[in-house]
Amino acid sequence: MVANNTGPKITQEKATVRVMIYLYCHKKHHTPHNQLCDECNDLLQYAMQRLTMCRFGEEKTTCERCPKHCYRKDYKLKIKQVMRFSGPRMMIYHPVMAMKHLYKNLIKK
Repeated sequence: MVANNTGPKITQEKATVRVMIYLYCHKKHHTPHNQLCDECNDLLQYAMQRLTMCRFGEEKTTCERCPKHCYRKDYKLKIKQVMRFSGPRMMIYHPVMAMKHLYKNLIKK
């Protein structure tokens, strides 16, 4: 079965991942705020595709708490780097989004 997740929870998850990748790329690769380097753009496209096709759909937890990781090993390492770097900085640059993500992580334990 092919999933095509477009609900509000997946849309919010996509927005969070997008912001985290942009923040990482801007700070680490010194790109302008509205641009990504090729490597980060590739990661973003992969992450969006994975979220769109997620088998859990609107019942999805955060990726950290997911019982079935769907990222290829190389992309999994890249997204972990992004999240480790961007996660703490989200409280400064996007506090509401960060709090929503933390809350989602806590209630799905």
